[in-house]
Parts: sequence; C-alpha cells; structure tokens
Amino acid sequence: MSTSALPPLEPLFKQSAKRTRDIFASCPDDSIKEEEKSARLRLSVKINDEYKSYRELPPALLAQQGPLGPARPNQQRKAITAGPSSDTSMMIATIDNTPKAQPSTFATANKLSDALTLHKTTRTIKPKFHPQWKLMRVISGHLGWVRSAAVEPGNQWFATGAGDRVIKIWDLASGELKLSLTGHISTVRGLAISPRHPYLFSAGEDKMVKCWDLEVNKVIRHYHGHLSGVYSLSLHPTLDVLVTSGRDASARVWDMRTKAQIHVLSGHTGTVADVKCQESDPQVITGSMDSTVRLWDLAAGKTMVTLTHHKKSVRALAIHPTEYSFASGSAGGNNIKKWKCPEGAFVFNFSGHNAIINTLSVNSDGVLFSGGDNGTLTFWDYDSGTAFQHLDDVPQPGSLEAEAGVFCSTFDMTGTRLITGGADKTIKIYAEQSR
Repeated sequence: MSTSALPPLEPLFKQSAKRTRDIFASCPDDSIKEEEKSARLRLSVKINDEYKSYRELPPALLAQQGPLGPARPNQQRKAITAGPSSDTSMMIATIDNTPKAQPSTFATANKLSDALTLHKTTRTIKPKFHPQWKLMRVISGHLGWVRSAAVEPGNQWFATGAGDRVIKIWDLASGELKLSLTGHISTVRGLAISPRHPYLFSAGEDKMVKCWDLEVNKVIRHYHGHLSGVYSLSLHPTLDVLVTSGRDASARVWDMRTKAQIHVLSGHTGTVADVKCQESDPQVITGSMDSTVRLWDLAAGKTMVTLTHHKKSVRALAIHPTEYSFASGSAGGNNIKKWKCPEGAFVFNFSGHNAIINTLSVNSDGVLFSGGDNGTLTFWDYDSGTAFQHLDDVPQPGSLEAEAGVFCSTFDMTGTRLITGGADKTIKIYAEQSR
C-alpha cells in the first residue's frame, strides 16, 4: 500500500481523543463533580501561587494604609482563593505550608458590592479646596533665560539669576530692581539666601560657588572643587553647611565658614540637576539625569536609599515645609512622584502634566506647583495628587513661541505668591485669588 493512499493523521487524532473522552468522562454524576472539584483546585493553586505574596501588605505600607474601613478597623486583608470550598482551602494550605486560607471575599454579589464600597472608603482621598492662581506681575530686566530664584526670609525681596551672568535683587511688593550683582562668568543656575546670616549663595555653569555678604554686596568666599558646571545648591536649615550639585555627577558638602569640602557625595552616573537639604534624615536628597533620586546619610557621606522609579532624568525636587515628605519631577508619563521620608517610600504619582518638568515648589497649604519645559504650569493638591488648575506661560512680546519654558520657581514666605523664571527672560509673579 503506497503512502499516498494513507488517510491524514489529524482527523484520526481528533476521533481518538473524542472516543477516549467518551469512555473516561461519560461516567456517573460523582465523577463529574470530581472533575469540577479538580478544576477548582487547579485554579485555586494557580491563584495561590500568583498572589500569596500579596495576602498581607508589607508592615510599612500597612501602617501607611490605616484602618480598612469603618466596619473592620485594623483587620488585615483576606487571602484570595478560587471559591468558598473549605476542602480546597485546606488543600492549598497543606501545599504551601501556610495557615488555612480564608474563603473568597467575592463569594456572593452582596460581598462584592461590600468590597467595592470598602475600596472606595479606604482608598479615595478627597482633594482639599484651593483658590485659583492668577498672573499678577511680569518683571523684565534680565538679558538671558532666568534660571534661578530665591526669596529672602523676611519676605521683603527676592533674588534671581540668569543666563546674562547677573544676579538681580528685586523688591517683592513693587517688583522694582534694587541691586545687580556681577561676578559670575557664565549662567547663574542656583541661588540660596541664608536665614541665619546676611549671606547670599550662588552657583553657576562657570564651576563657581560664591558667598556674597549682603551688608557690603561683595563676594567674601569661593568654594572650589566642582569639575564642571554647578546646577543647584541648598543650605542646611540648622547647620552651617552648604550642599551643591552639578554636571560632574556629584554633590559636594561644604563648611560654610572655612570653605572646606566635607564630603563628595558620589554615586550618581549623570548630572545631578537638583539637591535639597532638610533638618532630619535624610538630610540631603538629590535628583539626577541618570533617572534616580538618592537619599544621603550626611554624617557618613553615603547613600541611604536609591529610588529608581523614574524612567527619565530627574530635574526637580521639592520638600514639603511641614510634612515629612517630598516630590520629584522628570519627563514622560507619571513624571511627578510623591515620596515619604525617611525611607523614601513611594506614595503616589501626580498624573496629568505631560511635559519635561523643570521645577517644582510646594507651600505649607498643600499646593504643589510644577513648571514644564513647554511652558505649561500645573497646580496640584499635594495631599491627594489632584490637579486643580492648568495654565500656559505666555511668552512676552518680542519672544519666540518656543521661549515659553519655565525654568525655576519658588513660593514666598507666606505661600500666597509664586515667583517663576523662564525662557522669555522675564520673572512672573502669580498670586492666590481671594476666596
């Protein structure tokens, strides 16, 4: 018999499989129940394998979560199983050596609706009402992009630094120019005003970090050590310590008075675009173009935690003035994130500002401001992560449309005025509208 005369194999396989099933599956009702039970067990084992790690939240997140609803305070979440069968639960418990699993939360429609209600009551945080913000004043005077701004602790004046290499001091109430300080030979990228000394600190792309005595308006100290442009600086609130960061992928800690370099905080692999100091640990936080945020042990000069949640370069940080938390901003989706100190626990994303975030600022009323490279401005409720206002930076007459980027921002000491600097070489002051 030739091979061409043989019938195809596939129909034979199907026929054989059908006959086999008819013989072994067409049994009394008990075996059908057994098969059902087997399928349920198989599903239960699969669910157990996939979700056993999530039966209970980690202790840190559990503490953060608080009670799970008015009806069941301080009760841990139930384990996930495939159904209400106690036999199944027992078998799973035997397989993975864990305590007996709880029956499914969603065994009935009522329980499902209860669970959804519980979810809404425990997870939804209602945003606080915040008044709208409005552009009140546009100040011109710089001849280059305005890259840095800082408000004096007495709330009488503020300083700005720009691409024209000049630091300008402005009256906060009237917007009039009070003083221009020259000395940098490249863009001034960072400014900080000491609340405890009559000092202004500045950092620039010329690798220089300067201390200005505001009683004589002259430079009294230089801090030498950075190998490239310095992009940011921050003063420690209680110690006589200055922290700077820049394009040499390092942050440096300086003794304010002796000019000595105390630590080189190394570990980042890209430009350290922003640095912030606070009184309690972590005392130094850095954001870098290598897409990471690092929390530093200031005493040891070493990294405590590296946060790798961002996908793109981190250009901005903002520490909340009263809450023990901070925010970081980068480019791309979900680009603003809130973190809890001291361990750097991720809290949530501020979603909706799809731009390269150049600057973040937060005030004590819980308003977070984010400024984008494309000139978009967003005001957020810091507690819930809800955006309550979107604005566009309007380039001033004589500027290109592309010169709408926002580079720096700071709230004044009352938190009711916001100062921004941008690519159209102007400083804009926004004010909170009366309720």
